[in-house]
Parts: sequence; structure tokens; C-alpha cells
Amino acid sequence: MASSSMLLSFLTFSLLLGLFNSSQLEIEELSWLDDNNDEEINMVQSRHDSLRKCDFVSGKWVYDQTYPLYDASTCPYLSTKVTCQKNGRPDSDYEKWRWKPHGCNIPRFDALEFLGKMRRKRIMLVGDSIMRNQWESLVCLVESVVPTDRKTVTYAGPTMAFHALDFETSIEFCWAPLLVELKKGLGNKRILHLDLIEENAKYWRAADVLVFDSAHWWTHSDKWTSWDLLMDGNHVAQNMNRMVAYQRGLRTWAKWVDLNLDPRQSRVIFRTMSPRHNRDNGWKCYKQREPLGYASHPHVPEEVMVLKGVIKRMRFPVYLEDITGMSALRRDGHPSVYFAQSGGSDHGSADCSHWCLPGVPDIWNEMLNAML
Repeated sequence: MASSSMLLSFLTFSLLLGLFNSSQLEIEELSWLDDNNDEEINMVQSRHDSLRKCDFVSGKWVYDQTYPLYDASTCPYLSTKVTCQKNGRPDSDYEKWRWKPHGCNIPRFDALEFLGKMRRKRIMLVGDSIMRNQWESLVCLVESVVPTDRKTVTYAGPTMAFHALDFETSIEFCWAPLLVELKKGLGNKRILHLDLIEENAKYWRAADVLVFDSAHWWTHSDKWTSWDLLMDGNHVAQNMNRMVAYQRGLRTWAKWVDLNLDPRQSRVIFRTMSPRHNRDNGWKCYKQREPLGYASHPHVPEEVMVLKGVIKRMRFPVYLEDITGMSALRRDGHPSVYFAQSGGSDHGSADCSHWCLPGVPDIWNEMLNAML
């Protein structure tokens, strides 16, 4: 009888200890937020349950007169090539579409709430010019609530950073379109080192939130190719299947994340590739005025499948921000011929890769904010 009582006591203690450890782990999962702001943590916890079941990938574009979320003419951080209205684009409806997932809503972006959540934090977006596109969007989404004398932009090497001084928050961009290292070698040859990353990664190490993308530069071909030779260890190759090379480069990135980052201190998100609506894949973006209602032939790019396979094998919990399918419906959202202030109608030279701002990347950032 005594032994049964002792066993029951032990089991009760173990159960309570298990519950305590579970709660402790949940608290640690949120420790990257402001440790002194219980209100913010409660807000994130209350939203977490409703958003956790939300499938952001499946949905439709809904016209919303309350968009865009900022005025391009008053945001000084936009590149010329994405200010399509200023460059002569005659229509503006492309600014007024938001993504509506089936069965739930992505919360409308609130600049003060975002900055409060990111107080004393660094968020860094790492990738190519389309990630720069997203960085400009995110900065424009927040900058209007920061007084002029309390914000600044700094530059260091391949990085640029917007600082909201009163929040001690920085929103940063790091140019690393291939993630792994591209170096000049003998004869001025461009050598892509599939197994080297530290020269780029040293800029990312101290960030609290990291958002990556890498795809387009791996797919350039012929005269637009990004490298002359590939190296993996001591092996040198002039030609390699591009998806094999992409997978090896991503594995190097994944190994760095697994070895160098602590999930209790950092969040890592990988955004899937942005679709290009150009002639190469049968699409055109010139004179497009509204989103497609649906994809008649939904296609998952091979790059996305490779990325998902690499992430699945990682120890570090990387979150996938899948924007490929939703953005594929937005052939109306590109600069097209309005990528320079002269504008024009020569659609022989049209930009169907980047995105007008305000526009589609703002919705990516609303999704990013919800994921955080």
C-alpha cells in the first residue's frame, strides 16, 4: 500500500514537472520578444492560436479601397524602378489588392505594433534585388510613424539598415543573391563556391529575425549566367545541373544556420521565389490591369521543391513563407515598361520580375508580420 502511494506521488510529481517544463518551453519560445513587455507576449499568444491554423497559401486576391497602406510619394526610400506611378504608369488599381486566405484573414499591417514587437531587435532581409524590393516595402510600411529626426539609414559593405531610433529597431537588407560566396579567380573568372558562406554570413550572425530568399540568380542562363566556374571543396566544374548546384548551396546555408543560430534567440524565415511573368515562361506583364482569378495550370517551381527538401532536413526550425502561388496571379503588379521615369510603350524592354510599390511585396510583409 505504501509503495503504491509512493508510486502515485511520484507519477503526480512527474506529471506536474512535465507540465512545468512544457510551459517553460513555451515561454522560452517567446523569449526573443521584449522580455519586459508581458502585454506584447500576451498579444502574440492570443493571435498565435487563430493564425496557426491559417493556410496563407490557399486564397484569392480581394479588391480593397482602403489599400495601399502608404503613399509612395511620401516614402523617400523607394528605388526609382519600383515607383511605377511616378514613372508614368496610368493605372493604380494594382495597389489596392490584398490577399485573402480561405477561412481566415491576414491581420492588416500596423506600423506601431510591428515596431513595438521589434523593439531593440534587428530584422534582416537577405537575398537579391527582389528581397531589396521587399525591404523597401517594409521600410515604407513603418517609416511614416517615426519622426523625421528619429530615423536614419546607414550603409556597411553589402548591407543597408533603416533605424527607428526611439524603438532601437533596425530593418536591414543584405545583398547575397546566392547566399554562398561568389569570388573572382584567375583570369577574372567568377567562381561560385558551393561550400563557402562565412564571408556573407558574418553580416547575418547577430540579427534577431532573418528572412532569406535565393532562387533567381541560380536560374540565369547563357550570357546572363551568374558564374563562370563552380567549386565544391577541391572539385571544380564548368557545368553542373543548376538544381543540383542550388541544392548544394542551400545545404551549405542550412548547415551554417544549424551550427550558428539558437532558436531561442533567433527566428529564421525563408521566402519562396517570386514568379517572373516574362516571355521565357509564356507570360507577359505589359498592360495587365488586374490579377488572375485562379491559376489554370498551377505549377510548383523546381526551386521551391528543392528548398522544401533542404529545410525539412534541418534541425533549426525554419519557417517557410510561401508566396510563389499567390504572386503568380499578380502579373499586373510588375513595373513592365514603367521602370524608369521616362516610361513609354516599348514593351520589348519590360521588367516583369520586380514589383511596383506600393504593391505585392506589401502583402508579403503583412504575411511576414503575421508569422512573427
